[in-house]
Amino acid sequence: MARTQSDAEFHQLRTPRAAAVAGVVFGVLFASSIVLLRSALPGEAATPWLRHQTQITAALILAPFAGIAFLWFIGVIRDRLGNLEDRFFSTVFVGSGLLFLAMTFVSTAIAGGLLAVSRLTNVPQNDLVFFGREVMLHVNNVYGVRMAGVFMISLGTIWLRTGLMPRWLAVATYLLALALLVVVSFSLWVTLVFPAWVTVISAYILTVDRPPSSPPD
Repeated sequence: MARTQSDAEFHQLRTPRAAAVAGVVFGVLFASSIVLLRSALPGEAATPWLRHQTQITAALILAPFAGIAFLWFIGVIRDRLGNLEDRFFSTVFVGSGLLFLAMTFVSTAIAGGLLAVSRLTNVPQNDLVFFGREVMLHVNNVYGVRMAGVFMISLGTIWLRTGLMPRWLAVATYLLALALLVVVSFSLWVTLVFPAWVTVISAYILTVDRPPSSPPD
């Protein structure tokens, strides 16, 4: 029997399990960029910071690749949901993830602007740099962190209702998400909770959550 046109010309795409490594890549790159930025910017207006331009440049290079890896991570999670995907929770899940990514890029762009200011000798830098630092902290630790919390809560709810992930992992996700939503802190450790969580989820998918092997013919 001759194959139909769809069988002959088209193939269904399948997401490889190795794509879950994108979450690990995001965790490493995002955490590295945050640490570089936070250690480079001054804590006080009078603190010199020109010697840290290399760190800021490195963070600016890493941040876009971290964002790309995060998009892949979202794709991996959605692929795992398959037919179990719910429109309401998926909308919240994807929307909060994209807003988190937008906050990250805005914060990084501010750092790029501060780096450009540092190259000008006729501009008063200390006060401007301190202002930019405060804006970055608010974008990351107030808005970005809370979008990350919503992202985690929506996924935790999906996992509890579908059983796609262990119950203990979903409960731990809830607890971490609630901490991100409630705690108001400009601490570096608060911003590192989310990339650490993404890394753990990706590592679980890669090492523990293996699909069942097909029986021999």
